[in-house]
Amino acid sequence: MNGICLLLAMVTVKLYSSFDFNCPCLACYNTLYGLGLLFTPPIALFLCGLLANRQSVVMVEEWRRPAGHRRKDPGIIRYMCSSVLQRALAAPLVWILLALLDGKCFVCAFSSSVDPEKFLDFANMTPSQVQLFLAKVPCKEDELVRNSPARKAVSRYLRCLSQAIGWSLTLLLIVLVFLARCLRPCFDQTIFLQRRYWSNYVDLEQKLFDETCCEHARDFAHRCVLHFFASMQSEMRARGLRRDSAGRGPETPERPEPPDCLDSGSGKAHLRAVSSQEQVDRLLSAWYSSKPPLDLTASSGLWGCGLSHRAPTVVPGTRASPHTDV
Repeated sequence: MNGICLLLAMVTVKLYSSFDFNCPCLACYNTLYGLGLLFTPPIALFLCGLLANRQSVVMVEEWRRPAGHRRKDPGIIRYMCSSVLQRALAAPLVWILLALLDGKCFVCAFSSSVDPEKFLDFANMTPSQVQLFLAKVPCKEDELVRNSPARKAVSRYLRCLSQAIGWSLTLLLIVLVFLARCLRPCFDQTIFLQRRYWSNYVDLEQKLFDETCCEHARDFAHRCVLHFFASMQSEMRARGLRRDSAGRGPETPERPEPPDCLDSGSGKAHLRAVSSQEQVDRLLSAWYSSKPPLDLTASSGLWGCGLSHRAPTVVPGTRASPHTDV
C-alpha cells in the first residue's frame, strides 16, 4: 500500500508539471480559477487514494457490520481510519505544496486582492484602472501590463508570499512527523500493538474468506459439471443410445477416487459439506450478520452461526460420492 501512495505522489508531480496553466485574467474569475486549481485536484487525488486503498472498504464494512457473536471495537476502527487517511492524504498534500511553491495559482487567485497602496506605481491610476491592472497581473504577455515594473512587483510579492506559505507548511508537516516518530516510543505501546494486530486480522480474515469462497465455488462448479455429465450418461443409457461392448454387459462408469485430503478432519471436507445453493446462501448470510467469536475454544454451535441442513461428512475408510444433487 505504501507503494501505491508513492505511485500516486509521482503521478501528482507528473500531472502538475505537464499541466497548462492559463489564468483568465478577469477580476470576477481569477479567484475562482486559482483556488479551484489549488484545491479541486487534491480532492480528486484524495478520493483516488481512498479507492486504491482496500483497507478503506474493510474499515467501512467493520464499522457497519452487525455485532453478532463478535463485539465491535471502536479503537480498531479509529486506527484503520487514521491509517487510511494518512495514505490517502499523501498525493493531495504533494499537489498543494507544489502549487504553493510554484506560485502561479496563488498569483492568479489573489492578484485582484492586493492592496495598491503598497506599490507606488498605482498613485496616478483611478480605482477602476487599478482593478483592471491587478486582474491582468498573471498574464505577463497582455498589452496592458507587458514590461510593466508594477506588474513584476505585484507578481514577485504574491509569489514570495505563496512560497513562504508552502515552505512553512512543509516544515510543519516534517515537524509533526518527526514528533510522532520520536515521541511514540515514550508511551505505552500495548494499545497501539493490539489495535494494529486486530486491524491486520480483520483485513486478512476477509481476504482468507474470499479465497476460501473462491475455492469452494471452483469445487462446487466442478462437482455440478460432473453431476450433469453423469445425469446425461444415465439418460443416454436409458434411451438405448449407449453402445455396449460385444459379448459383455454395460460397462460401469468409473468413479474418480476422492483425493486423500478429503477425509473428515480436513478443511476440504468442510467445504464439500456445503453442497447446495440454499446452504451457500445461508452460509454467506450468516458470515455477514453473525461473525463467529474470536475464541477457538468456543462451542462449535457459535462457529456454525446457525447453519443447518449440512450434508454428512465423509467417514474415514469410506468412499465419498463424486456427484452432488443440485
